[in-house]
Parts: sequence; C-alpha cells; structure tokens
Amino acid sequence: MTRFSAFVLAAGHGTRLRPLTEEIPKPLLPVGGEPLLRSTLRVLHEGGATESWVNAHHCADKIINEIRMLPFNVQVNHEERILGTAGGLAAVRERLSPPVVLVNGDIVTALPLAGLLAAAGPGLALAVAPTSAGSAGTVGLDGAGRVVRLRGEVFGEEVRAADYIGVACLGAECLQTLPSEGCLIGDWALPWLRRGGAIDTVWSDAPFRDLGTPASYLDANLEWLGPRSYVSADAEVAPDVELVQSVIGSGAKLLGQGLVRQSVLLPGATAHAPLDRCIVLPSGRRVEVA
Repeated sequence: MTRFSAFVLAAGHGTRLRPLTEEIPKPLLPVGGEPLLRSTLRVLHEGGATESWVNAHHCADKIINEIRMLPFNVQVNHEERILGTAGGLAAVRERLSPPVVLVNGDIVTALPLAGLLAAAGPGLALAVAPTSAGSAGTVGLDGAGRVVRLRGEVFGEEVRAADYIGVACLGAECLQTLPSEGCLIGDWALPWLRRGGAIDTVWSDAPFRDLGTPASYLDANLEWLGPRSYVSADAEVAPDVELVQSVIGSGAKLLGQGLVRQSVLLPGATAHAPLDRCIVLPSGRRVEVA
C-alpha cells in the first residue's frame, strides 16, 4: 500500500448552500448517516494516509469538535483568514510528506486513490470525470490524458473534454512551490502549464456530485438512499408517518401523520408530517426544494 499525506479543504463559507450552512458548516452536512467530512477522512485513513489535515475557518469550532471524535488522528489548521486551496496546503507543507492527496470538502464521490497515487510525480495530477451532455468540461485533455485546456487557456491539441472533480495529487515540487495564499488551479497549475509543465489526469467513472446548492445536497442524499429510507438509531418517527426516500438524522424528531417524501431532517431537527422534497434544519426551519 502506497503511503501518502491527505488534506481536506473545509474552510469555505458555503455561501451557495445557505441557509443550510448558517446552522451547519458545509463539510459537516450529513450525506446519509454521517457527516461528509467524517466519511471522507475515514476513506483517506483506510486508504493509507500517514497523516491527515483539515483546514477550517467558517464554524471552525464545530469542525474541530467533529474531528476530536474520530477514532484516528487528524490535524486541523485554523485559518484566521481563508488562504485559498493553494495557501491552505502551503501553511502546513512542512508537516506533509508527498505525495499529498487533496480533496475538496464538499464533494460526494468514490476517491480514485490508487490511480492518483500511481500517477504521482513531482508536479500535479487531477482526478477528472466525464462531462455532462452538451458541456465543454472544465478541462481539455490530449491523447495521453494530459491537461491542454484549463480556464480558457489552451496549451496543446485537445482530443477529449472532462470535468475536474476536486480531487488531486501533489508531488514534492508542486507542494514546495505553492503560493502562501491563492488558488491551486489559478495560481499554481496555470503558471506551471504556461512554463511548459505537464499535468496528468486520472479518470474516474464513479458518480460525482458537488454540494453546491440545497437542491444538489438533497439529490446527493437521494442517490445515497436509492429506493429506501434511512432513520438514525436515536431518531424518533411517529407511527402514522409514511417515509418515502427520506433521511431522518441523529436525534431528529418527525411528528404528526402523513407522507414524508424525498426529505431530509438534519441532526437535531424537529418537524411535522407531511413533507415533500424538504430539508429541515436543526432550528426547525424548512427549506423546500423544487
């Protein structure tokens, strides 16, 4: 098993996910039965990470408390101001041993760890997925799978489009030359390509979702559920409630009677049936999703 360091980006404000992120930071929103950050860190730990790091800013105390409950060691760097995807790594680079697997804290997918580690070199490798129908993709690839189009700039002949899925592998040269603040793509990858450097990619056919909006968050839970429903062991559901493709989180209470369809009660929430395509926050606030 290849050993590596891991870093999960969890410092953002989650603006597009409001009002959900006004009560729960985006990385701690549960998909299914557990917070996304917890499941991501577990996969990295089980995949062989020798050290794991998380950066935090928005609701940092909640993220730190969650990490303290994990049965394995994870370090947190509390950023007084957000440093960006490159700066977050640069702040702790002396504590990391390349290769470093970087994961955005708001994605739901199977991490292609084996492929990324096999592709690890001194620079950067990106995990990419097929584009949606009619999309030009966020990256263009040449015949060898190297990046030749990025953020509108072209560096070679493109034979295939793809989407970057927010998972990458950094080698020693990339890690040591990251700016102290800024973006991994805009402030490191683009200058690297302009100088003639190569960025490899690893293809992933696994389902991928970015938790960007309440609708995408609800859809991620529905994909996890399939045709079933999920009720946490310590949740309460009234006997006259019928559940259809719904998640009832830890400590939540679902009262009343009637149909609850394609809805999520976040941990600690209380709501009354009926509900239809609704997310209920711990405060009881309901967010209806069209």
